[in-house]
Amino acid sequence: MPAPPTRTSRLLALVAGLGLLLAAAAPLQAQTVAGEVEFSRGVGFAQTPGQTARTLGKGLPLREGDRLTTSEGASAIVKLADGTRMTVRPNSEVVLSQYQFKENAPDNGMLMQLVRGGFRAVTGLISKGGPNAARVQTNTATIGIRGTDFDARVCRGDCATESQRIADAARPNTVLASAKIVLGQGEITATGPSGERRRLVDGGSVYPGDVVETGAGSSAVLAFRDESRVTLGARTRFRVDNFVYDDKNAGEGRFLASILRGSVRALTGLIARTNNRNVGFSTATATIGIRGTGFDATCDDAGSCNLWTWLGTITVTPQGQTALQVLQSGQGLFISPTQILPITNQPAIDGPRPDGVTVPPGLFGHTQVTDADQGLFVYVRDGQLVVEQAGVLLHLGRGEAGFAGDAGVGRPTFIPKFIDFDKLPSPTSKNPLLVSVLSDAQIQQRRQCN
Repeated sequence: MPAPPTRTSRLLALVAGLGLLLAAAAPLQAQTVAGEVEFSRGVGFAQTPGQTARTLGKGLPLREGDRLTTSEGASAIVKLADGTRMTVRPNSEVVLSQYQFKENAPDNGMLMQLVRGGFRAVTGLISKGGPNAARVQTNTATIGIRGTDFDARVCRGDCATESQRIADAARPNTVLASAKIVLGQGEITATGPSGERRRLVDGGSVYPGDVVETGAGSSAVLAFRDESRVTLGARTRFRVDNFVYDDKNAGEGRFLASILRGSVRALTGLIARTNNRNVGFSTATATIGIRGTGFDATCDDAGSCNLWTWLGTITVTPQGQTALQVLQSGQGLFISPTQILPITNQPAIDGPRPDGVTVPPGLFGHTQVTDADQGLFVYVRDGQLVVEQAGVLLHLGRGEAGFAGDAGVGRPTFIPKFIDFDKLPSPTSKNPLLVSVLSDAQIQQRRQCN
């Protein structure tokens, strides 16, 4: 007959049992909690690799590695720990492949895979941490997210069917940006008219009213839609006061800018060539008129500026005066609040001459893409995206749609109707169920769901 268990043996058995329980729970604890489901409708699941699928429902925790799937007519809104919100479309499959977020951590990152279907997303803090911190992979291209409200959709013929049901005409896919950053280095920011500040990297959009600022050791080249180019040196503040351009009527365009501080090298484009009276640069002490021109300007905080013409002619009118001075190529002028002096040597200035900078092809152009094409469609409601396919980059700003398919990447001539008239609730909708019900009943706001 076996001896009765001693107190010591019972304790050892208890410890062993606890160890087994902890070991079994370890895989669950190792999974990073990434967020939770805020709203769901219809049949959908979240499944962590190697575990049983979980039904999507409000409050369901989501983990790194989860595969989210929705069936016909189903949708879900999820919120991630960094503030990212996403509405997953019906018949979609999205994998949260990598997710790491801690407040103020330098190595935060997010990688999602869009296998089929699509989603609408408003990104959070991770996308603001760096140009490669947040990405979405598809079988045709990778989306780099730069702090953005956007839609992504993988189309395999179903999108064209949706567009055919919409009677309204498609809108032109207009580039709203005045300029985009090329050859950017270091810290570059833009502050809009309402005071919002955003970081700029290559491909980043600059709009009328924006003040673009470079930090110490930083520089940027702005490529404008009319083929003007402006190089900003370190510690420079430059404002786009007004920019209007239609490539079918360049003479009616307008380009006005202010050099607030620092160094600027400007090469004027089609607006100046067609009607130079509609192009001008201002400083604290003078107004610069353009006559088909390349010029340099360096201005300090006190308003004193050195001006030098290296191509064409500029006119300089001191503030408060009507008389102007004409500077031909190879001539310069020092102007301050108290004096005006000619200079004979070109001032030292950082940054390349803009006429020597190559502008990437397709920065503002369009390609022949229809809603029936198969591939990845994206639409930027706000912010910036870059679509990359085999080393080719397509930079998209606010109000722009893009495409990546077997034939390459490009900007469709028209905004796809299946995106522009999308019935799916936005991820920030206050009442997504009501929006969904009204959409099913064909009662909805035009071009925007809230």
